[in-house]
Amino acid sequence: MSIIGNAQLKLLEKLCNACAVSGDEGEVRSIVLEEIKGQAEDVKVDALGNVLATKKGTGQNHLRVMVSAHMDEVGFMLVADDGEGLFRFETIGGMDVRQLPGKAVLVGREHVPGVIGARPIHLTTAEERKQKIPLEALRIDTGPGTSKAKLGEWATFATRFQRSGPSLLAKALDNRLGVATLIELLKHAPAEIDLLAAFTVQEEIGLRGAKVAAYAFNPDLGIAVDATPANDLPDWEGEENTTYNTKLGSGPAIYVTDGATYSDPRLVRWLVETAEAARIPYQLRQPGGGGTDAGAIHKARAGVPSVSVSVPHRYSHTAISVARLEDWKNSLSLLQAALTRLTPELLMYERA
Repeated sequence: MSIIGNAQLKLLEKLCNACAVSGDEGEVRSIVLEEIKGQAEDVKVDALGNVLATKKGTGQNHLRVMVSAHMDEVGFMLVADDGEGLFRFETIGGMDVRQLPGKAVLVGREHVPGVIGARPIHLTTAEERKQKIPLEALRIDTGPGTSKAKLGEWATFATRFQRSGPSLLAKALDNRLGVATLIELLKHAPAEIDLLAAFTVQEEIGLRGAKVAAYAFNPDLGIAVDATPANDLPDWEGEENTTYNTKLGSGPAIYVTDGATYSDPRLVRWLVETAEAARIPYQLRQPGGGGTDAGAIHKARAGVPSVSVSVPHRYSHTAISVARLEDWKNSLSLLQAALTRLTPELLMYERA
């Protein structure tokens, strides 16, 4: 049974500080390949850049369990050069443009430093200040003369990982938390299953990597391990938030439904029963939008029973997110305990 200690926190820090915008996941992929070396019978990188690792259980008649965690993060791409180190850009993945002005970024594989610039407040009118700044008015500014930034390169936030008491603060907790979790699962895989570990690409722009990974693996069931946005701040008047979807500090979030998937109810019950038997805190993610790799996995081939388990975090898809260390620990504990007690009989019951 794996635990989360200093080594795992150092790995998460390394993963979060890496730059891996959708379509340019190489930095994280290199870390994954190094970490899982010798941990699986078969490891390959497919045509899209997914890392697919197979670790077989002992004995016969094991379920083939695909566990997926996406390596990519939201970010930017340089699309036009205005000269003097100023670049127009497009967003990659779902982002709120209101959050962008003034944020430090790193551009390209050489991590060229830059900042997202907009006109200063002193030079705007009262009417302009009431309106959202359009993306077209923003520029990534890397400075003149020495910039090595080029058109077509990706960029991401320059935020560095921090630990603050019970909290983890970083860019890309979505989904480096899932990547770090899947690495631990692979290192300590239960003997009762064949673990098919998919470190996927391009989740933030349409679950693309998971689609081909699920086709290649052809699993009996699928689990997406991710980080889910928590809408748990107090309301505007300071009252209790009764419309939350998940809460920090309440344990891993088990999905019943989201914008891309109806989770298989057999798998939801299996996770809930495991959590209650092992006295692991958990929460059911309230229905709503968004989606995980499960949205692609469950539609592979003739269909794959699928479910998602996520670590809640605040301020998703911004320069810095906040999660709780205990929620991460409990997510790993739940997955390990559930996989250990998984048998083929689970899928012999009717889905409903």
